[in-house]
Amino acid sequence: MNDSTQLSDFFLQGQEEEALKYVQNFLETHSYEQLYGKLLTPAMYRIGELWEQNEISVAEEHLATAVCDFVLSATELRNKTNTGPKKAMIFGPEGEEHYIGLKMVAAMFREEGYEVRYMGPNLPLDSALELADEWQPDVVALSGALAHRLPALKAYAEAFAQSDSKPAVLIGGRAVTLSSFADLHVKGAVIVRELGALREWIRTGKGQNDDTLSTG
Repeated sequence: MNDSTQLSDFFLQGQEEEALKYVQNFLETHSYEQLYGKLLTPAMYRIGELWEQNEISVAEEHLATAVCDFVLSATELRNKTNTGPKKAMIFGPEGEEHYIGLKMVAAMFREEGYEVRYMGPNLPLDSALELADEWQPDVVALSGALAHRLPALKAYAEAFAQSDSKPAVLIGGRAVTLSSFADLHVKGAVIVRELGALREWIRTGKGQNDDTLSTG
């Protein structure tokens, strides 16, 4: 059993303290980026796959998400204040209920000195555009977990590309790693398939390579 599988089992069993201790031990020899990319994300992807395959119930999926949220909140790195010159707005489109990935993305932007507005999942497009026009973020980051969220992600990205604020638009989440994403062309958006690529983009405005980050 690998590390992320063990952690996902703790999540599914509702074992908060065991999961937190497991993550804290991991952080003794690994970075936060490795925690998010190598441990928490694969653990939650596995839980999503189990739910899609009807191997776990909705209640079990919700329990696992709640435990992951507890661990993420307990360990989030906050050694920088949100007073940087650049601003990032982070949320999921309307109908998207998954938010753990969004919280990890928000934490990474904060760590890099961005002022962050984490809006959570299920944000209607008109509300998102209104806030962006008012707040003028440099970056808008969207995330979707399931394949049927892809059209919504595309619609949001294209709406922001045509908005007055014209932020850089990043799209990530489990949905963009699925084979069905290959046929979706999102003009002007940056597709982020893993957190290492996100870190590279935040720091340089470019991806590590074409396999991990691309523009539509």
